[in-house]
Amino acid sequence: MVLVEAGERPQEARLRIAIVDDDPLFRETLTENLDDAGFTVEAFDGGEPFFAWIGEGEMADLVLLDWRMPDINGIEVLRRLRDDGIEVPVIFLTALSEQIYEEAALHSGAVDFVEKSRSFAILRKRIDLILEGVKAPGQGGAEADGQTRRLGELELKLDSSRALWKGTRVNLSLTEFKLVQLMVERAGQDVTYRELYDLVHGRGFVAGSGPDGYRANVRTFMKRIRQKFRELDSEFDEIENYPGFGYRWRQSSA
Repeated sequence: MVLVEAGERPQEARLRIAIVDDDPLFRETLTENLDDAGFTVEAFDGGEPFFAWIGEGEMADLVLLDWRMPDINGIEVLRRLRDDGIEVPVIFLTALSEQIYEEAALHSGAVDFVEKSRSFAILRKRIDLILEGVKAPGQGGAEADGQTRRLGELELKLDSSRALWKGTRVNLSLTEFKLVQLMVERAGQDVTYRELYDLVHGRGFVAGSGPDGYRANVRTFMKRIRQKFRELDSEFDEIENYPGFGYRWRQSSA
């Protein structure tokens, strides 16, 4: 990654990022970039040292995780975190560019998947999106109440990134929650594939083949979101698709 200058955060506002990667040069370079960007960084050369650190009562605000490591691979690290009830956001950083790996990472609960060849500016944008949350305008049909958004049977807890449908929690990942929030903030309005994709990955990034490869990525997210709601309510149909354009959360009639 290329070292770039970035505005430094106030010391009291510094967020902690854990890097888990067995490549010492990559770890060192990324640590310098993140430190210059105003983050506190904890770096580990494998999964076991990372879990030993957690066992001492430590935790990060976000984890940057390599896929291939000699002790435990990245997917197993992520699964152990989730099995232990640790919901810290995880971004995979890997040289594996095939879409199958991205889908596997997202399916396992990662919030993003970034190729190591990408610039630090792109990674920084992804980190900011994940740590700062959605900054969508408060328009549409959602009822705002402090840190809560309500629309029909849906309730969004913004402070904890939790969604409830008919009073029951929907097990959404952080990225899935952000996508739902964006659509709810603009309920009854069409949200383009590009807008939804940019929310997750940052502007200008394209995954998949061809100029519209990002659409398949968005469809994968939406399929999984619908499935999670339908596990609670088989008649759930609030998310409408407009082929070739994007998605819409139905305007509540309540």
